[in-house]
Amino acid sequence: MAKTRPGKKDLDSYTIRGTNKIVRAGECVLMRPTDTSKPPYVARVEKIEQDNRNNVRVRVRWYYRPEESIGGRRQFHGAKELFLSDHYDVQSAHTIEGKCVVHSFKNYTKLENVGSEDYYCRFEYKAATGAFTPDRVAVYCKCEMPYNPDDLMVQCEGCKDWYHPACVGVTIEEAKKLDHFVCAECSSDDDIKKPQTTFSSSPGSDSKVNLQFFYTFS
Repeated sequence: MAKTRPGKKDLDSYTIRGTNKIVRAGECVLMRPTDTSKPPYVARVEKIEQDNRNNVRVRVRWYYRPEESIGGRRQFHGAKELFLSDHYDVQSAHTIEGKCVVHSFKNYTKLENVGSEDYYCRFEYKAATGAFTPDRVAVYCKCEMPYNPDDLMVQCEGCKDWYHPACVGVTIEEAKKLDHFVCAECSSDDDIKKPQTTFSSSPGSDSKVNLQFFYTFS
């Protein structure tokens, strides 16, 4: 932990102005942007300190939204996806608007209900170079894209791979009605789709995956 400079002291917590919500180091917060037409910034609080004039400042580590990264937003990025950056900053605690939770990708996909304060992170991001960790991720479907938790996918009972409905020639509404799916490569000519009783709609830990590099910039 960095040493506190003379005239300053570390605080264990900070109560967000106008609320009874308490923020502590290690928690994630929503911070007011300079341009109020933009969504709030998301950051992880690393340290809270107060100077001899009772001004409270927070040292934060910023999360970037995909559109804020060098590569921009891509098809597989979810609406609530964030990248944990190596960009640190010190801000007035008064710019904190609220608290939020940044889940691991795995835990986010298990949420029954996603609230407005729920986000997820599966990549760390170097702001200066645009490099990501990891730079190799699991890909699915014929289009070989990483999983976007906002998109419905269907799983082949044969090869266990996952497919976007559009990539296998069915609509989303048709896909929602499927209890069983076999891809063209696994099916016989007269047995492409069979109605059964179970169906899951997102890749899980037991899914067949391929790994590809998706974050390589020249």
